[in-house]
Amino acid sequence: MANILTVTLNPTVDLSSDADIVRPVRKVRTRNERFDPGGGGINVARVIAKLGSNAEAIYLAGGEMGAMLDRLVAEQGIAGHPIRIGGQTRIGYIVHELSTRLEYRFVPEGPHITAEDCEACLAAISGKQADYVICSGSLPAGAPADTYVRFAEAARAKGAKFVLDSSGDGLRSTMEAGGVYLVKPSLGELEQLVGRKLTHEHAAEAAAELVAKGWAELVAVTLGADGAILASKDAVLRLPAIPVRVKSAVGAGDSFLAAMVWALSEGRAVDDAFRLGIAAGGGATMTPGTGLCDIDEVWLVYDRAFAGGPGLPAAKP
Repeated sequence: MANILTVTLNPTVDLSSDADIVRPVRKVRTRNERFDPGGGGINVARVIAKLGSNAEAIYLAGGEMGAMLDRLVAEQGIAGHPIRIGGQTRIGYIVHELSTRLEYRFVPEGPHITAEDCEACLAAISGKQADYVICSGSLPAGAPADTYVRFAEAARAKGAKFVLDSSGDGLRSTMEAGGVYLVKPSLGELEQLVGRKLTHEHAAEAAAELVAKGWAELVAVTLGADGAILASKDAVLRLPAIPVRVKSAVGAGDSFLAAMVWALSEGRAVDDAFRLGIAAGGGATMTPGTGLCDIDEVWLVYDRAFAGGPGLPAAKP
């Protein structure tokens, strides 16, 4: 069984709840409150743990909410490695409006971190033995632009494959340095990286160009309701999203990435790992609030959509 390490520089305590209607000025009464540990890498670790692999989460945590985050991580069955910071861990808030089925997501900026905080993360990565190191989330305020570049170097020095899901300076600097095993930008993040608007066809070409440059071995571009694209040195695949009853978009991208890395760590072929990622992303949208994907639902979605792989272009392993 592979050891998978995730890194989250700006985690959250996520609160989700239901409200009949969201209105300005008046009090909005909520119910069905739920607290979950959140942030890209922690969400990835949650899904990997559900799939049955070893997942350890390195994350920055501070203040009273940081202590609450520690408890929530432990309750999810994840091995946590918190690194203390001076700021207060942020609280994300998601409200599902029952009358319209709309979802409102309030995402604070989070605490300002220091170069020393990043160095502590780097030391933690260097001290671990992992098969995959996944850094997920944009760089928080105060983090040097080359933070993920250095994390990637530390991961590769330990023999781990480095996986990235980020945006902005963190994405660009790490990609330009090369040597990323798998990167998962959204369409908007890919457009920002290449500096132009992209149709889906052009997005596939741009993803293939990143592989050809040696910036990443695998580029998985998520397209939301339009599915995803996967580029490797052998093939470029595009799959549509799987039709499901959508309840929430929270954690769909994290679930996609987690399932794909888990499948690769289990020795599954690249195209099959991509299919499982699509199924997990769809499964996450079926789960309300911050619950992420239900693994039984993911396998049902996968079996329904991909049993036998009819009509799917095959990627070489």
